[in-house]
Amino acid sequence: MDDATDRASDAAEEAANSKGFELAARAGYIAAGILHLLIGFIALGLARGGSGSADQSGAIGQLAGSPGGAVLLWFCFIGCLALALFQVSEIFFGVRALSGKEKLTSRLKSGGQAAVYATIGTTFGRYALGGSSDSSSETSSASASLMSNPAGSALLIAVGVGILAVGGYFIYRGASRSFTKKLSAIPPAGLGTAVVALGTVGYIAKGFALGVLGVLLVVATVTNNPEESTGLDGALKTLREQPFGAWLLGAVAIGLMAYGLFMVVRSKYQRM
Repeated sequence: MDDATDRASDAAEEAANSKGFELAARAGYIAAGILHLLIGFIALGLARGGSGSADQSGAIGQLAGSPGGAVLLWFCFIGCLALALFQVSEIFFGVRALSGKEKLTSRLKSGGQAAVYATIGTTFGRYALGGSSDSSSETSSASASLMSNPAGSALLIAVGVGILAVGGYFIYRGASRSFTKKLSAIPPAGLGTAVVALGTVGYIAKGFALGVLGVLLVVATVTNNPEESTGLDGALKTLREQPFGAWLLGAVAIGLMAYGLFMVVRSKYQRM
């Protein structure tokens, strides 16, 4: 029994380390880059007085309606799924050289990223199969359900604080440029400078957007107003309504597009 388990484990690790699987997982970063580019583009339109849903479903819906969108949807679905599976493999095989708290932290990060890419991939897959979704209404509906009891409200506040903390972490990674530690190399000369600049601006902009999202979720829960909890689209539209909001939203939109471009570059240089 132990021999069979060992053989299965070795086969799984060999598959996770295969070149084909690595290439598929790297495509997941390109998919995430496309997603952020589209969200940023929609947000920029909002800043200029336009309409649209600057969130995951709005961006993927726009991609689905574009020429060649069906092919890109399947590409993004497969890439996100492969990257999610790669992160799962890292929980088991990527921590062997670590120990104690460092191993636990690495596993938690890999687990969190696996969940994120699996969720994104599921949405890509839904649209690829001809379905659709509405992130804002789904978020609001889920929030309303949880707000109906004290335990659910406490959970929502914890989630909001967690999102705010993640936003702060993104800002820290951008400002400190610590994201470069995960790159196997940086292109030389001017191209390398551009890549680092894209990552810096992108991480800070995404962190700021997540921070606004976290604050809105906490406020909506405390005031028992689920209509205010509408995900990223609601957070960006709320930002637009503030003093100088159009300029702030425009800056965040450009930052999200910078993050998207960085993710595309990351697909080549990410250490895996």
